[in-house]
Amino acid sequence: MRKQYMSAPLPFQGQKRNFAKEYIKVLQQYPDGTTFVDLFGGSGLLSHITKCQKPNSTVVYNDFDGYRRRLEAIPVTNALLAELRRIIDVSRHKPIQGELKARVLDCMRKYECKYGYIDCITLSSSLMFSMKYATMFEDFEKSTLYNNIRSADYQECADYLDGLTVTSIDYREVFDKYKDDPSVVFIVDPPYLSTDSKTYRMYWRLSDYLDVLTVLAGHRFVYFTSDNSSIIELCDWIGRNKSIGNPFENSSRLEFNAHMNHKSSYTDIMLYKVDCPSNVIQTSLKP
Repeated sequence: MRKQYMSAPLPFQGQKRNFAKEYIKVLQQYPDGTTFVDLFGGSGLLSHITKCQKPNSTVVYNDFDGYRRRLEAIPVTNALLAELRRIIDVSRHKPIQGELKARVLDCMRKYECKYGYIDCITLSSSLMFSMKYATMFEDFEKSTLYNNIRSADYQECADYLDGLTVTSIDYREVFDKYKDDPSVVFIVDPPYLSTDSKTYRMYWRLSDYLDVLTVLAGHRFVYFTSDNSSIIELCDWIGRNKSIGNPFENSSRLEFNAHMNHKSSYTDIMLYKVDCPSNVIQTSLKP
């Protein structure tokens, strides 16, 4: 019998392991033969669980962040971690400094040159503080490293993505392909607004987060967000004020770049209208 994972086999920021049991209950409400399209596939956990629970359904996993490559690299990651365990001789959770850090970096560089790729995100959990991730080798060079090396190898999981229809394109393209399927259910788990999303391959503005909501209209879906994003509160407000439209439409915009110090800056924005019934509207905003 196929193994069902309840958490992703490799670290991934925002994986839905805490929702796994409840998500399974939600899936039971959809009939067999439903097409499930995981627009922001991430670690593939939701797609994997869906295929295990609905083996007769088409499940589309949009691997935009390249998780498959990280899974394929597990043997290399395990070999590299084994060598790092032999090199690192400081106490657990203590910083790796000086000559020792240079040896660690040399070891990582050797593997990157030999195999053409190292899984920086997975290695982060062994060499950086919790929830701090590197996405490239240079991130390790610039950061303080710590001995958080895991004691066990990562489990190879050749069957993790079995049976899935795998794509790796912009979510809008995936949506356009399946939007007219009457049986479709969209799994929508975008990077959360107001949450660190360094490990994702895209940078999103507020409008990008709001664009995702157009996917939900007229379709069945399972959608994930957090209270940090205020998306639900925003949608509720819009629902209660349908007639307001865009109050800044046809207004003029001026910007002023302000610097708090040499590392921190922000943009002050002034939006204004001169020709409108209320005579003058001036608004000062901070992004």
